[in-house]
Amino acid sequence: MTTNKKKYRHTVMGMNQPWTLIASERGMSQLLYPPHLESLAPHGINPQITDNDSIIEDRGLFVEFGIIDLLEHYFAGHPVSFGKVPLAPQGTPFQQSVWSGLSQIPHGETWTYKKLADFIDKPSAIRAVGAAVGRNPLPIIVPCHRVVGTNGTLTGFRGGLQMKKDILALEGITQLKAVGHERFKF
Repeated sequence: MTTNKKKYRHTVMGMNQPWTLIASERGMSQLLYPPHLESLAPHGINPQITDNDSIIEDRGLFVEFGIIDLLEHYFAGHPVSFGKVPLAPQGTPFQQSVWSGLSQIPHGETWTYKKLADFIDKPSAIRAVGAAVGRNPLPIIVPCHRVVGTNGTLTGFRGGLQMKKDILALEGITQLKAVGHERFKF
C-alpha cells in the first residue's frame, strides 16, 4: 500500500522576484527561484513530487517554521540566522555533509571551495564539493552563494553570477569580481 507524502508550498517575494518554498512537516526541502520548476527539473533540482505525493499551498507551515519572517528580513538586508529552521533536504550523505558545512559560513563572509572541502575533512574532493554546492536545494537558507573561487572571484551560481552578486551585496559583500564559464557571466 502506498501512502501519500504531503508537500507544502508558499511563495514569497524577494529581490523583486518570487521565491517558492517547498517543505514537508519535517522541514524545509527546497527554495526555488525563477525560472522555477520547469527549467530546474533537467538539472535534478525539482520538488521531487511523484504521482503518490500531493502538494498543498499552505502559508501556515512556513509561518510555524519561521522562514517567512526570516526571508523578509534577509531580503531587506538584515543579517539573520536560519539555524533554527527545520531542514529536510534530500541528498546523498556526502551532499548532506557539504550542505552542513555551508551552514557554518557566517553571514557577510565567503569561503573558497578548498576551505569548505577542508572544513568537512575532504581536502582532496574540491570538485565533488563544488558539485554538491551546485546541487544545494536550499539557496540562501544553506548559503551556497558564500562560496567563491580560490582567487576570491565569483565562479558560478545556478541563478547566474548577477544573482549571486546581488545576494552577496545584501550581506555587504561587494568587492568580488566575476570570472568563469561564459554561461555564468553577466
